[in-house]
Amino acid sequence: MDAVLKVEGLKKNYGNLQALKGISFQIQKGEIFALIGPNGAGKSTALRIIATLLSPTEGKVEVLGHDLRKEPEKIREKISYLPEEAGAYRNQRGVEYLRFMANFYATEPEETKEFVKRGAQIADLGERLYDKIGTYSKGMVRKLLLARALMGQPHLAILDEPTSGLDVINSLEIRQTIREYVKQGTTVLLSSHNMLEIEFLSDRVALIDNGVILDSGTPKELKEKYGANNLEEVFRRAVI
Repeated sequence: MDAVLKVEGLKKNYGNLQALKGISFQIQKGEIFALIGPNGAGKSTALRIIATLLSPTEGKVEVLGHDLRKEPEKIREKISYLPEEAGAYRNQRGVEYLRFMANFYATEPEETKEFVKRGAQIADLGERLYDKIGTYSKGMVRKLLLARALMGQPHLAILDEPTSGLDVINSLEIRQTIREYVKQGTTVLLSSHNMLEIEFLSDRVALIDNGVILDSGTPKELKEKYGANNLEEVFRRAVI
């Protein structure tokens, strides 16, 4: 398999604080790879660096052979990033938001139309897509944001807490959407505090704490290795 993402010895310092202490991992084409750990473990810092929003202190990141330091603009063409705290313009209608965002990535009007059409299918909001976003529930907004992240069919989608704060039904629908989209060729780097979500979605998982990757493997491999019933137990035993 071909590696879409390669991370080698990645470090990030904020003054005297070491947020990342030299983490390394790879993600293969068509995989869903998850970073899991407690708050402050370094997950979001790693995702923001890979999304070209932060500069690393040391280390190397490559997306499809493009070096983060040398070709950040090339990487931006091949990725999408959905941060946990993402929002949308409340006074725009859903379809207007998709069209607005599509114009950042599409190179011609027909491509914009295709992106918006695909985004509408992913969001699955029906006629509510033509209502103002300010009237949406939190679940509807999150579906719209996920549609924005996936409608351009990125090579790598970076999703930070994609179902944060959502109810069971909305969370399940978003997980199913992510799974379906991976079948169409998108590779996913995922972070979530929801261990059931991680187990449902992920092909491989890396456990991160205090800026260090403690272990990695498939959910099944990790549960067997640590004699655990679930990933929460795996993480607790890996930390100890």
